[in-house]
Amino acid sequence: MTHILAIDQGTTSTRAIVYDAGFDALAQAQEEFTQHYPRSGWVEHDPMDLWQTTRNCITSALRDAATPATAIAAIGITNQRETVLLWDRKTGAPLHNAIVWQDRRTADRCATLRSAGHEEMITAKTGLVLDPYFSASKLAWMLDEIPDARRRAEAGELAFGTVDTWLIWHLTGGAAHVTNAARTMLFDIHSLEWCEDILSLFNIPRAVLPNVLDCDAHFGTTAMDVIGAEIPIRAVAGDQQAATIGQACFDKGMAKVTYGTGCFALMNTGATAVPSKNKLLTTIAYRMDGQTAYALEGSIYIAGAVVQWLRDGLGIIASAAETQDMAKAADQGQAITLVPAFTGLAAPYWNSECRGAVFGLSRNTGPNELARAALQSVGLQTRDLMEAMAADMAASQTGQTVLRVDGGMSSSDYTLQYVADILNAPVDRPTHLETTARGVAWLAGYKAGLYPDQAGFRKTWAIDRQFTPKMDADTRASDYARWQRAVAATIAAGA
Repeated sequence: MTHILAIDQGTTSTRAIVYDAGFDALAQAQEEFTQHYPRSGWVEHDPMDLWQTTRNCITSALRDAATPATAIAAIGITNQRETVLLWDRKTGAPLHNAIVWQDRRTADRCATLRSAGHEEMITAKTGLVLDPYFSASKLAWMLDEIPDARRRAEAGELAFGTVDTWLIWHLTGGAAHVTNAARTMLFDIHSLEWCEDILSLFNIPRAVLPNVLDCDAHFGTTAMDVIGAEIPIRAVAGDQQAATIGQACFDKGMAKVTYGTGCFALMNTGATAVPSKNKLLTTIAYRMDGQTAYALEGSIYIAGAVVQWLRDGLGIIASAAETQDMAKAADQGQAITLVPAFTGLAAPYWNSECRGAVFGLSRNTGPNELARAALQSVGLQTRDLMEAMAADMAASQTGQTVLRVDGGMSSSDYTLQYVADILNAPVDRPTHLETTARGVAWLAGYKAGLYPDQAGFRKTWAIDRQFTPKMDADTRASDYARWQRAVAATIAAGA
């Protein structure tokens, strides 16, 4: 067996990639699925869409790579992290649509718990803020709102999981109920166990929880009737953790930014969990070979999704690629600022009540100006994150951090140049943009004995282009000050 299969289950699409023994991608398949918005601020997925697109992509990728399933030595899985699913242990049938990480339906409950003084304990245990973004309040909502769900959960009849757990359950024919516990707000990142205090706070029965394993553990073996072979699942990591691995950010102080549906910046802090004083998240970057590496993370809800909104919501573009030329053609005299708070604002604001806004509109504002404002909003939000990260790491970090970027939106030269300009820092784009799948593919291959160790993998990282700042200091300061005023007004309007 000389090949590796990577599964990348994201927020808007699912992908599968087949890698050969030399770590070259032979073929990939991708399939989008429907987003469901039952109410303002609510976001759901059909659980069977997540599984069926995964199965379809596996079949297509193996076919296109001319590789039988029996040639796969191991599988690596990466996934959208905080999205919640609940299903029947006997039948595997979901009890409700998956509640997506972007969903804000539990904002009031989180606010009540925050007002009662529970956030300090939650942050100390999990490294996270008390926010609807994470899984805990979503699972509690399901147990409260789905008829008879809590009784059945307490009786051990139901299984909870994030997307990794759901996929592994189906891949193994229901034999494995396991997870890497990415960002549930139920897991103590210091003791590496489910936190009884938080389970009690949200009234979540332990019987519904999966077993927690390291990123490089044996997560189970695929059932023969699922993809035609019994293949070990040897690597699982949440999408941003997988991208950190894929960017070879193994040293303290190394940072990566992934531009996908949202934007996620992670900085490796080594063996120390650094508590944030600037509303960032303290998280486990990965746990491999029995060693835990921690990270600071800044999360943005809307990055690439703002371009999707231009396409699907406004209908002013047919494809994302059009936005670069449109942004370049925009009227430089119009200072349009778009705050894409479609489901609130994440780090460093953590405001779930505000909604998106556009500032500076005139009769002359058109598609080009909106496209430019959309792309620039990604860079401006990135600066928010990096300033908070720099402040948290000030005591231990020296020198300028060079960002390694990845994700679908990193193919946009205009966006990355603006990121470098507004940060006044270099931005490195690697030759392999899809580092998320590459991260778990390497880890699965390493554990299967096909690929090199960390030191060897690090040598495979190569730069495609470095974007260096070209913007003058006055323009940089003016752009960011205008952004800060727009954010303040957006938050005030939602109060």
